Amino acid sequence: MSGPLTFLVASPHLHGEVFGGTVILLLEHDAGGAMGLIVNAPTPQPVSELMAEAEGQDAPAWLGGPVDPTLGWCLYPDALELDDEIRLVPGLNVSSSLEVLHAVMESGQPYMLVLGYAGWSAGQLTEESRVGAWIWVEQDTPELLWEVPAAERWSEALRRLGVIPSTIMPGGAQA
Repeated sequence: MSGPLTFLVASPHLHGEVFGGTVILLLEHDAGGAMGLIVNAPTPQPVSELMAEAEGQDAPAWLGGPVDPTLGWCLYPDALELDDEIRLVPGLNVSSSLEVLHAVMESGQPYMLVLGYAGWSAGQLTEESRVGAWIWVEQDTPELLWEVPAAERWSEALRRLGVIPSTIMPGGAQA
């Protein structure tokens, strides 16, 4: 993957149990649809409670979205040069491989084990964005994931655009 990272930031007017207040790392968006991972929804459950082989791993598991919560994605900063990892940008790699997850845990680097994902059918994300549900934020670096606490990612992503949430009007921008 090349180019900047794209984060979808939920509009202040997007309410709901799953997507209200979320920041989503967009992994794919093309004519067939889109998919991404919510990156500001840690669960209270540590990784060690999900996997017997992860004893001592007290990092939280993260809710990545409502689609296929049995599918796990590992986000981590330092590439390990393994077959099943994808470098998104320098400082951010992703893999759904259990082998890569084990290697990342053994490496001692920070990581996020994200369960499930957010998915959109063809044209759905474009339409939701057109009506103002999502604000698109592009970043060349992944510090939003590694340097900003989860509870602050939504407001920080908007701040980086110079947006004050209370000034956003409902609905999409029309020219």
